[in-house]
Amino acid sequence: MKWTAAAEAAVKKVPFFVRKRVRARVEQEARQAGKHLVDLVDVRATQKRYLANMASEVKGYQLETCFGPNGCPHRANPSDRLARRIEAVLQGADLLSFLRTRVKGDLKFHHEFRVTLADCPNACSQPQIKDIGIIGACSPILTEQPCTLCGACMDECREGAIELQGTGPEIEAGDCLHCGKCAAVCDSATIGVGQKGFRVQLGGKLGRHPQLARELPGIFSEDEVVAVVQWCLDFYMQHSRSGERFAELFTVSAYAQLTRAMGRSTL
Repeated sequence: MKWTAAAEAAVKKVPFFVRKRVRARVEQEARQAGKHLVDLVDVRATQKRYLANMASEVKGYQLETCFGPNGCPHRANPSDRLARRIEAVLQGADLLSFLRTRVKGDLKFHHEFRVTLADCPNACSQPQIKDIGIIGACSPILTEQPCTLCGACMDECREGAIELQGTGPEIEAGDCLHCGKCAAVCDSATIGVGQKGFRVQLGGKLGRHPQLARELPGIFSEDEVVAVVQWCLDFYMQHSRSGERFAELFTVSAYAQLTRAMGRSTL
């Protein structure tokens, strides 16, 4: 559906964490009214009704994805199936009922448990500021194929994690973000595709006391990511007393406990 410039400008002023929902609701109500163009009046009317009835819109969790499924060329590892599995876990937790027993007064969107998936390190869906952020990962490996020293891998690596030596590339693991771009441009196949999986970041948030999420060590399989999500939900529901954000509960000791449970080293 087409939008006027004024309508687009107005919806961009809606808080980002509810913008998608408000936008979808505006278009839904415009269609129901038989309109084919969204204008400023539509945005303001829907926004007023939406925010006035926020408690009825809260479902207990937010699950967001990036633009990857729409054909983004940067996907390091697609998360389509993983998103469906995580949605099932979130639904099974019945977070809405849980929050109703913990939060005094009406529920607001900031009470919801937030999970987001990004298919590459560009992280368009902002995993660094969510309760659970999941990032698609593709680790490069060096093969026995001779290198032509063309330098394409170095040009492609935005982190400067690759250097060409006399016989070929060397990859600095500490700088690599596992985007898979170097393997994609290596015509000689000297750099190949290694482990594919997901990076996991936990405990991010905005608000009065913002903090970036802390990354768990290593690359996780789809099954392992689901297990991490389940662990975090169980931990959250065991420790939340009044609707606190997961970030406020996920302490250093909890981080260590989870890494041990997943068989990972914190070093």
